[in-house]
Amino acid sequence: MKQSENLDNCSFCHKHKDAVVKLIVGEDVAICNECVELCQTLLVDEHILTPLAHTISLDPRLIQKHLDQYVIGQDRAKMVLAVAIANHYKRIGNQDKNTEIEKVNILMLGPTGSGKTLLARSVARYLDVPFVIADATSLTEAGYVGDDVESLISRLYAASGNDIEKTQRGIVFVDEIDKVSRRSESQSITRDVSGEGVQQALLKLVEGTKCRITPTGGRKHPNGETVEIDTTNILFIAGGAFVGLDNIVKSRIRGTSIGFQAEVSSDRAGDLDQVTPDDLVKFGMIPEFVGRFPSWVALNELALKDLISILTEIKHSYVDQYKWLFVQDSIKLEFAQSALEKVAENTLKNKTGARGLHSELERVLLPHMFNLARYKEQGIDQVKITDDLVNIPIELKAPNEQIARKIGNSR
Repeated sequence: MKQSENLDNCSFCHKHKDAVVKLIVGEDVAICNECVELCQTLLVDEHILTPLAHTISLDPRLIQKHLDQYVIGQDRAKMVLAVAIANHYKRIGNQDKNTEIEKVNILMLGPTGSGKTLLARSVARYLDVPFVIADATSLTEAGYVGDDVESLISRLYAASGNDIEKTQRGIVFVDEIDKVSRRSESQSITRDVSGEGVQQALLKLVEGTKCRITPTGGRKHPNGETVEIDTTNILFIAGGAFVGLDNIVKSRIRGTSIGFQAEVSSDRAGDLDQVTPDDLVKFGMIPEFVGRFPSWVALNELALKDLISILTEIKHSYVDQYKWLFVQDSIKLEFAQSALEKVAENTLKNKTGARGLHSELERVLLPHMFNLARYKEQGIDQVKITDDLVNIPIELKAPNEQIARKIGNSR
């Protein structure tokens, strides 16, 4: 490449080479060290302000479509979550200094196994940001036995690979948040360090503050190394079953009439859809905490058809997982439709939600997984689970010919 011998000025700022530290000359172009530094600053600032703008679509419909792959039903919850996520990361990328956008943290209410944690995890997977799940019951007020609320940020920092910038745009899911509700005065005269104390400690963290954490995640020491994390752009999602909250809503909406003329309803999710901040305060959440979660949504209890769909239709379904495990021993696993319905019915009776499906399948398949090697010895290359095998477990011993004919095909 031939360089021009007459390029004594920067092609961008037109400063002479004697007025700058260094002038880099190419073919018909030159750039000084000051312009190089300015370009580097612009690139870094743009990367920090818009970390997702050029890589991931923030269209709520696309976010919901992604969630549909992992969560059955809960359409309203997906819509609320998708819009909140899109607005949150638009806020992070906001370069208009004249418009300041407030952060919208999310509160999810619903029975166990309805998909609260899975929704949060699936959103983090879509955004490709650091994500941690924390149990609120393990948190205590600072200075007491248990985890400080800042441990949430320590875990997020570790999940980001100790990257401060990634940590500051991550997602924290605080589960069992209803378990830190405030105790009434009549229940205890001691300090409520694991209830109201936790809510008080979370206030500044959730709203946005600069906190100092230890890189290793332990407790801070006066002379120990610390890292400063700004939580302003960290999205907090809280979830809980809030058992009894539906009664508070019913009492407010329908009155407290009793007797033969009292209106009776078991539609708990429908009642939770009508939750107000005052209902949450009566449940035991302090007003300041409720105010920091302006967006909340109720999740429905899963119906029988939802449980059956979860078994087979979602990505990485439980049935697909067990089929893979059986294939490792060269045995094909099949389920009759009636068997899947039976598994779903048993789970529905136990009121354990989607998590209960895993336990039920483990119970049904455990004897077969224990005998996989013996099945191969007897020439069985396929196991088909029918409805009668769901409730009648096979003994943990080598199957006889009658059992072999019942569970599958022999070579």
